[in-house]
Amino acid sequence: MSTQSAEPYVFAPEVPSLAVEGGGRFPVRRVYCVGRNYAEHAREMGHDPAREPPFFFMKPADSLLPAGSVFPYPPGSSDVQHEIELVAAIGRGGA
Repeated sequence: MSTQSAEPYVFAPEVPSLAVEGGGRFPVRRVYCVGRNYAEHAREMGHDPAREPPFFFMKPADSLLPAGSVFPYPPGSSDVQHEIELVAAIGRGGA
């Protein structure tokens, strides 16, 4: 006889969410990112955009900060690169 419950967690993990203009919240499960996608910034960072193409990576959903939040500067860090990201929240599948 199995003693496993139908739920995979004792307490379901909270899904991070962001406020939506006009009210409500949008759950954030995945954050996809593109690096080295601006040639000028790539050159500033010492890369050659003609030789090194953009790359893709992910960030954890709990790394998001809502608009107006204070960024907790990591202790012991002397070089934190600031970035502004565009979020495209897709609530339903495309047609």
